[in-house]
Amino acid sequence: MTTMTTRTRRSLQRVGLVLGLLAGTVFSFAPVLWMLSSSFKPNTQIFEFPPRLITESFTFSAYASIFGDPEKIRFFINSYVVAGSVTLLTLFVAILAAYAFSRFEFPFKRSLNVVIVSVQAVPPITLLIPYFGLVVALGLYNTYPGLILTYMVFTLPYAIIMMTGYFNTIPRELDEAVRVDGAGSWTALWRVLVPISVPGIVSVGVYTFMIAWNEYLFALTLTKTTDMRTVPIGIQLLMGQHSYEWNEMMAMSILGSIPVLVLFLFFQRYFIGGLASGAVKS
Repeated sequence: MTTMTTRTRRSLQRVGLVLGLLAGTVFSFAPVLWMLSSSFKPNTQIFEFPPRLITESFTFSAYASIFGDPEKIRFFINSYVVAGSVTLLTLFVAILAAYAFSRFEFPFKRSLNVVIVSVQAVPPITLLIPYFGLVVALGLYNTYPGLILTYMVFTLPYAIIMMTGYFNTIPRELDEAVRVDGAGSWTALWRVLVPISVPGIVSVGVYTFMIAWNEYLFALTLTKTTDMRTVPIGIQLLMGQHSYEWNEMMAMSILGSIPVLVLFLFFQRYFIGGLASGAVKS
């Protein structure tokens, strides 16, 4: 009797777990599926009632409008330039900083650690006006460097913390052996630690790219001309004074989601492994 009760309880737990996962999947995926469906509908049928996931008036007009408009293509180019530059620069600086924090002792090391964590804890919106004034004063308003340097302020703290934690999991004997053989710290970093740390570097890179690609507030504030706008701003510009191009908004959202989705799917194994390893020691 006890065995049957235990089996029944376990079966109910499994059924409950499966139902919970299914409900979570539907809740998470349904908006994306509806967005994808809406991107293939004429704008006049977006709010038809009763709503239909598959419409008879299937059309690529929204995507044709985006790919046929150089101004909208420019949104994607800007996002790729900014997000790619932020990712590469953040990784380079974070690797150097994390190597110093992990392997060396120097004055104010703990104070700098506190500063890095503190910057990570500050809500970005509170820095909007100060950064706007600073960017304008430096002559970087409505430029790539203005956006890139601003984004790096928010991506670097996390990147340094994660890379330091990852380097801390690697035995010091590895890079010390390289230095014993006559090589310098620079060689030990790039020929030993960096190749071993690929999972951590990938996880930080994907996270950094996602932050820079999806950022809206600073991209809106620090740019003024259409040729400098990024994808999130481009989607907002489709909201006209008298009408909204809902199907184009959905299409641009789908196209804007693809780079992040591809990166995550391609580097998923490294991403999860890097996050777990970087969280072991920090």
